Amino acid sequence: MVTFPYCSYKMDTPLDLALQQLAATLRRLGQHFPADTSEQQHYLPRQVEGTALGANVGWTTGFWTGLMWLAYELSGQPQFAQAARAQTASFAHRLQAGRDLDHHDLGFLYLLSHVAADQLCALPGARSTALAAADRLLGRFLPGAGVIQAWGRLDDPHEHGRTIIDCLMNLPLLHWAARVSGERRYTEVARIHTLRTREHLVRTDGATYHTYFFDTLRGTPLRPSTHQGWSDDSCWARGQAWALYGFALNHRHLPDLDLLDTACHIADYFLARLPPDRIALWDLSLPVDSNEPRDSSACAIAACGLFDLAAQLPAGPRQQHYRQAAIDLLGALQKLCAARMPQAGGLLLHGTYHRQIGLGVDECTLWGDYYYLEALARWQHGWQSYDSRPLRAHASAAAQSPQQTVPAACAS
Repeated sequence: MVTFPYCSYKMDTPLDLALQQLAATLRRLGQHFPADTSEQQHYLPRQVEGTALGANVGWTTGFWTGLMWLAYELSGQPQFAQAARAQTASFAHRLQAGRDLDHHDLGFLYLLSHVAADQLCALPGARSTALAAADRLLGRFLPGAGVIQAWGRLDDPHEHGRTIIDCLMNLPLLHWAARVSGERRYTEVARIHTLRTREHLVRTDGATYHTYFFDTLRGTPLRPSTHQGWSDDSCWARGQAWALYGFALNHRHLPDLDLLDTACHIADYFLARLPPDRIALWDLSLPVDSNEPRDSSACAIAACGLFDLAAQLPAGPRQQHYRQAAIDLLGALQKLCAARMPQAGGLLLHGTYHRQIGLGVDECTLWGDYYYLEALARWQHGWQSYDSRPLRAHASAAAQSPQQTVPAACAS
């Protein structure tokens, strides 16, 4: 059952304009997956050596499919459902082939494709594929270190024992798998990883490290490092946003760990280091007047995290504070970063992918676009992540409940 009434938004609202942008870009790309970021503000088909043009490779393709499912959920437009169905099928093929899956971003790929398809449409095969993806993510857990390895084969000498703050965002795939399967092993791995992340990647002042290496036999914490931040001990803006949102998401599944307090501490650090216009520089350790590039995607992620955080806090001034902070961030993004055709084909301008190597600087990003649309959905409709919703009934149970009818645009 779709969560929201179709076409419930008003013309010329930020949500309506975002959906118009998305529809135009979908028409341009057709069946191709776009690149990670735009080029001169427009997305081109993904080009990766050794693969077909527009192929489903890389860590960001789930955000494009997630945009399709979310746009369909919000608007009911069949063009989005048709694109989402076709793309979701390609994720099943990718998993079967084991193509480009030696990383922790299986949550980004399969929560926004197959878990979304299972929740919205009970799409045949979606649940089993998402469970298989969860098993693959579970296989990246290093028991001696107590963390999920971020990148590379588990025997890669350069990446062995490295975890990353972003991984918090992928753990909801394990929590969802635990609910579906009834097996605690998924949640136990997520619990251990979350605790280790909080202990070693969150600093006393609320800043976060981007990545951290552990001894995989003794579990000894070795050293922090960065991959995309200004320095090993700086605070990369997007990593801080991942941490804010990630701890909030995991609190829903691990309420006994008091992760909301951690999320609030991280949020306070993020909010205190924004420029007056509220659009973050790409690294929060940089002076706000340094003329360094912004990263609007960090603010979109943080806005989603703040909405989710506020929704879980008891009613009162603290809840109001974080919800208002989310609304303020979203307002700044609408005012300063919302894209418009024909000048730009994405949803959100002024994103930064990897400043240190000059990749995707001052461009639209797939994740920035996704979380901007999600933030709008949270603000206007109280949208909730797919892993936190009641599980959709399947098979005979669905047949007995008219409220669980599969929407026609999703049906096989």
